[in-house]
Amino acid sequence: MLKNTRTNGLLKTSYRVFGLQNVHPLKFYSSSAAATAVKKIADNISLETHTDIQAAAREQAEERSSAGNDSASNGVGGFTAPNALKHAYQENTGFGTRPIYLDMQATTPTDPRVLDTMLKFYTGLYGNPHSNTHAYGWETNKEIETAREHVAKLINADPKEIVFTSGATESNNMVVKGIARFYKKTKNHIITTRTEHKCVLEAARAMINEGFEVTFLNVNEDGLIDLEDLKKNIRPETCLISVMAVNNEIGVMQPIKEIGEICRKNKIFFHTDAAQAYGKVPLDVDKMNIDLMSISSHKIYGPKGIGALYVRRRPRVRLDPLLSGGGQERGLRSGTLAPPLVAGFGEAARLMKQEYDADVAHITRLSKKLMDNLLALEHTTLNGSSKHRYPGCVNVSFAYVEGESLLMALRDIALSSGSACTSASLEPSYVLHALGKDDALAHSSIRFGIGRFTTEDEVDYVIKAIVERVKYLRELSPLWEMVQEGIDLNSIKWSGH
Repeated sequence: MLKNTRTNGLLKTSYRVFGLQNVHPLKFYSSSAAATAVKKIADNISLETHTDIQAAAREQAEERSSAGNDSASNGVGGFTAPNALKHAYQENTGFGTRPIYLDMQATTPTDPRVLDTMLKFYTGLYGNPHSNTHAYGWETNKEIETAREHVAKLINADPKEIVFTSGATESNNMVVKGIARFYKKTKNHIITTRTEHKCVLEAARAMINEGFEVTFLNVNEDGLIDLEDLKKNIRPETCLISVMAVNNEIGVMQPIKEIGEICRKNKIFFHTDAAQAYGKVPLDVDKMNIDLMSISSHKIYGPKGIGALYVRRRPRVRLDPLLSGGGQERGLRSGTLAPPLVAGFGEAARLMKQEYDADVAHITRLSKKLMDNLLALEHTTLNGSSKHRYPGCVNVSFAYVEGESLLMALRDIALSSGSACTSASLEPSYVLHALGKDDALAHSSIRFGIGRFTTEDEVDYVIKAIVERVKYLRELSPLWEMVQEGIDLNSIKWSGH
């Protein structure tokens, strides 16, 4: 809310942001009074802008409550305040109902504490962190180094080994292309898996066009690689082995420690895409012999547009940078860093370490409840290993139901039928194909993501909705009717028209 007042020749514009308390007013001075105004500024002015999240939440709740009472009294859609305030993802805003959010592998909601850390960089702390000649640069650079320490602590790394990037996609490209190009005179072979994230697969295919050889390892029906198969494919000219820590579609955890031992024994650099694993499962770069690790902020309740690459210093890992410029980030990633994003990322990493035990217990409990109830439905299967998996990712196939139809029937729940990064394609999941699933089962698969802010009420609602709507959609399917009558679908000879 803006309010203009004029006092002693000064045009003062005050603002009030809804829900934020103790926010300093902005002042814009006319040129005639600028000199006088400067003299009145105290030396000890605080540049921080604080937010009171609890007060904001109370104020917002009161607004919604009053809106709900007005709507109820007017008989608008039977809407009442208690229903609106049940949880944030089912509130009726007057512009439709936001669904329950269970797509945590695509992105996570920003933790309010992360936002609180970021806000001061959009007001007072606006210096370029690479300006080393004045206080504006020093203060933002100090905050960036603090964030670097928080990111490093989570994987037992040295802060100097953390290189900030725009996200895991850039980090993965830096590794696959950078390592290959640096060692191309002596080594020209890369090993990865068929179930990697699309950016790793595409980067590897790009290197094939540059003359490199790439081996794509198969996985078994549980989504795990065969370590003996890995050993057999290692060559003297192998420069890099890249294996994802936790799969983004099925949540399967690869044997990272064992892979690291094989790589170290054969003197091959080991990279893992840990976007879905960082902060959620135990990771130690020294114990697991990891040389390079890709990390993403928005998978750990941090801001989007920022990530990191861990690059080991001893023994030293060399790679060609993707970007040329001012030589920031050890010369590996040129460009001015964004202090708000970096600070938010650092705070998110700190909170992942602080909340680790509580998060694991909460997510594991809700995941077990969801999985047990979904798999109690007949003709449903869990995709990926039931033992070696991150519990926050549950991928289930509902036979005789089209996945896209089920998603349409579940408009009140935000879910995914595959990776958000490949959602533009209607092709069945290449990850599920790699597990040996046919097109029908791959198309009938739904991914459920559970996180820090998921509630038990939400999980109960999802279970009830899934059970009811799967049964309804199956009743519409002629295939389901045949199955119920005991007809073997494989024995039917289908004829075209």
